[in-house]
Amino acid sequence: MDQNDSWESPTKLVRIEDALPKQIFLLPIKVRPVFPGIITPLIVPAGRFIPSIEETTKGAGFVGLILLKDDESETPSEDNIYQVGVMARILKKINLPDGGMNILVNTMQRFQIEKITHKNPFLMANVSYPKEEAGTSKNNIKALMRTLLILTKELAQNNPLFTEDMKLTMMNVNEPGKMSDFVCSILNLEKEEYQSVIEAITLNDRLEKVLLFLKKEIELVVLQRKIQDQINDKIDNQQRQFFLREQLKAIQQELGIGEDKSEIKYDKLLERLKSIPVPEEVIKEVEREVDKIKNTDPIGSDYNVIRNYLDLVEALPWEEPKPKEINILHAKKILNRDHYKLEDVKERILEYLAVRKLNPHSRGTILCLVGPPGVGKTSIAKSIAEAIGRKYFRFSVGGVRDEAEIKGHRRTYIGAMPGKIINALKISKERDPVILLDEIDKMSQGFQGDPQSALLEVLDPEQNGTFRDHYLDLPFDLSQVFFIATANTYEPIPRVLLDRMEVIQLSGYITEEKVQIFEKYLWKKIFEKNGLKADSFSMKKEAIVHLINSYSRESGLRGLEKTFDKLVRKLALKQVLKEKYSKEIREKDLLENLGPPPFVDDRMTIPSVPGTALGLAWTSAGGSTLLIEAVFVPGKGGILLTGQMGKMMEESANIALSFIKNYLKDDSIFDKKSVHLHVPDGATPKDGPSAGVTMATALFSLAQHTTVAPGFGMTGELTLTGEVLAIGGLREKIVAAKRVGIKKIIFPKDNEKAFQEIPDYVKRGVKFFPVTTFEEVVLLMFPKIKKTLLKNKNK
Repeated sequence: MDQNDSWESPTKLVRIEDALPKQIFLLPIKVRPVFPGIITPLIVPAGRFIPSIEETTKGAGFVGLILLKDDESETPSEDNIYQVGVMARILKKINLPDGGMNILVNTMQRFQIEKITHKNPFLMANVSYPKEEAGTSKNNIKALMRTLLILTKELAQNNPLFTEDMKLTMMNVNEPGKMSDFVCSILNLEKEEYQSVIEAITLNDRLEKVLLFLKKEIELVVLQRKIQDQINDKIDNQQRQFFLREQLKAIQQELGIGEDKSEIKYDKLLERLKSIPVPEEVIKEVEREVDKIKNTDPIGSDYNVIRNYLDLVEALPWEEPKPKEINILHAKKILNRDHYKLEDVKERILEYLAVRKLNPHSRGTILCLVGPPGVGKTSIAKSIAEAIGRKYFRFSVGGVRDEAEIKGHRRTYIGAMPGKIINALKISKERDPVILLDEIDKMSQGFQGDPQSALLEVLDPEQNGTFRDHYLDLPFDLSQVFFIATANTYEPIPRVLLDRMEVIQLSGYITEEKVQIFEKYLWKKIFEKNGLKADSFSMKKEAIVHLINSYSRESGLRGLEKTFDKLVRKLALKQVLKEKYSKEIREKDLLENLGPPPFVDDRMTIPSVPGTALGLAWTSAGGSTLLIEAVFVPGKGGILLTGQMGKMMEESANIALSFIKNYLKDDSIFDKKSVHLHVPDGATPKDGPSAGVTMATALFSLAQHTTVAPGFGMTGELTLTGEVLAIGGLREKIVAAKRVGIKKIIFPKDNEKAFQEIPDYVKRGVKFFPVTTFEEVVLLMFPKIKKTLLKNKNK
C-alpha cells in the first residue's frame, strides 16, 4: 500500500482550529446530502470528478459536498446544484477497477457558495462558512432539544431498524446542532426536506424543522406497524380458514357432498338456460356436465376439460338478440359516407335492411363480395355493421386447411377448441353480429378435412339454425348472423358453396372514380397519417390523373394509396429538414419525388402492324388488355403458341386458325407457312375462354397483310363456324379498356343483358359494338376490304 492509500489519523483531521479554505472543489451528490459530523464512504463514478479528487488529495484534502437538484442530469451545472453544502475532508481513497473511486470522508461544517470560479474541467467555487447561531433564547433551545430527544427515543422504540450504535450515538451527543443533524440523517425524507435542514443555519430553525419531520416519521411508523399487525392477523385468519376448508373438503369427499363457487356459477347457468327458449337437448347436456363436475376431483385431468366446456357454454349468447331500430336513411348516409359509387352493393344492403325492418324474424343473409384487391370489400363489411348497429367480427379463412378451424375439435382430443364461428359469437356476445369470412376463395383442402365443405352448414340459411360445432356438440342458432364473404374470384369456390351465397361483383375503378375517391377519402387520410395538414396542400386534377394513370394503374386503390403515401412521406421529410418545396403538387413534383412513371402510353396496346389485335381479358386482379401478335414462320401449316397460355387459350388459338383457314379457303398461304402466335408479357400465365375473336382477328390481319382499325378493343369466344359466344367479366374489361384509352369496344351480342346492368358512368365516353358473327367483326376492323372478299368462300 503506497503513502496516498494509507489511513490518516482522524483526530488530526477534525481539529476545529484548522483553517478552512475559501476556494474548494465541489463534488455533487445525487440522492441525499451528508450532514456535518459524520465519517462515511462515498463512491465517485468514473468521469470528470475523478481528476478533482486526485487534485484535492495532493493538498489538505478538502472537498465540498453539494446536492444535485435533478438526479437524472449527467452534467452537473451551476443551475442544477443547491447553494448550501457541507465541507468534508478526504481521509482515504481507493481506486476501483471500473475507473471510479471509493473515498472515506469526514464531514465538518456547512458552507455557502459565493461564486462558481471554474466549470471545466473541475467544478470549483468561492465559499463562505456561516456562523451557527441560536436564533432564540437558551431556554427555548433546551426545550426543543429535550423534545427532540423524547421523540427520537419514541421512534427508536417503534422502529426495528434502529441499531444499538445509533442509540449509543444519540445518548452521547449533547450539542443541539449536531443532535438535530444526526436525527435528520437517520430519517427517511425527501431530498428537498434534507436540503432544507442543511440550509437551516440557526439552531432554532433547524430544531423546529427536524422536530416536524420526526413527528411525521413517528406517525408513519405507527401507521405502518398498525397495517403490519392487520396483515399478520389476516394471514393468520387465512391460514386458519385454509386448514378448516381442507378439513371440510375431506369430510365432504367422504360424504360425497359439497360445492364450490364455480359449481354455484354453473347452477346459475342452468337457471339462465331454463329461463330462455333453448332446445331441451342443451339443458339436459349442461345438467349432465354440471353433475359430472361436482363429482370430479379438481386435481384430476377431466376437471379442467369439463370446466372449460361449461365456461364456453356460459359465454355464448343463447338469448334472443335485443331488437334494434333500423334507420334506412341513417344506414344510407353511412354507406355513402364511407364508399363512393358501388351503387349495386349499397342498394342490396338497403334492401336487406328494409326486409329486416318489415320482418325482424327473417333469416340471416349471406353475401359474397367478389372483386379485385383494393376495391373496398373488407371496408364495406365494416360499414354494413355500423349502418345496422351490430358488432363486427372478421377472420380470414385464406389458407385454412383444417376443417376443425371452422367447426372445432372434438372434446376427446387434447387441446380441443371450438371453431372460429362459435369463437366469434363468444367474443361478440351477441347472436346477430356481422361476421366477415375474408378471402374465402383461398381456402384449400388438407389431410385434416375440407374446410370449404365445413362452411356449407354455416352458410346455408336452411341449416344454420341448428349449427353444431364439434367442440360444443349442441345446436346453436346462426340464422340471425349476417355473414359476408369476400373473394378475388369465385372460380376456386365450390359450386355447392357458391349457391348458398348471393354474389355481388365489385369491379375495378375507372379513372374518374379514382379521382373522386382520391379527393374525398385518400387525400385527407394520407396527409393525417404522415403528420401533415391536408388543407395546406393542393393538387390539380391533371396531376391526380397523371398519378393514377402513370403510377398506379390497377383495378383497386391500394397501389394508388401506397404511391401517394410515398409522395407525402417525401414532403414530410422536406418539411422536417426545412427544405423548400411547393405546396401545390404538380406533375413535375411527381417525377421529382416518385421517379419515372412505371406506366407510360402503352405501345403494347396499339396494334400498329399486320398480325396484331388488342383483346380484353379478365383476371383475379381485375380487367386487363392483351395485345395478340401473329407472324408467319417457315413450316407446313402448323401453329406455335408462346406467352404462357393456358389450355383454354390454346384451344381458342387452334379454333381461330381452323376458322380463318376455312374462311379464306382460296388463300393457300396458311398451307405453305406456319403461324407463331404470341401474347406478350410472357412471365404472366394467361388463360380464359374469351380470346378467340381477338386471335382470329390477328390471324385475318396477318393473312390480308393489313392493320386493324385503330382504337378498338375486343372480347368474345369464337366457334368453328364463326359464331361469337358470350363471355364473363364485361364490366372489368370495359374498365381496363378505359384505363388505357380505348374508345371502341367489340363484345358479344349475347352479353347485352349484362351490358345494360353496367352503370352509365362506366360506359360513358366509349362506343360499343355488339356482334354475333366474326363477319361483323371484320366489317368493323377492316373497313377498306371489299365486302365481296368477306363472303364465305363456300357460298
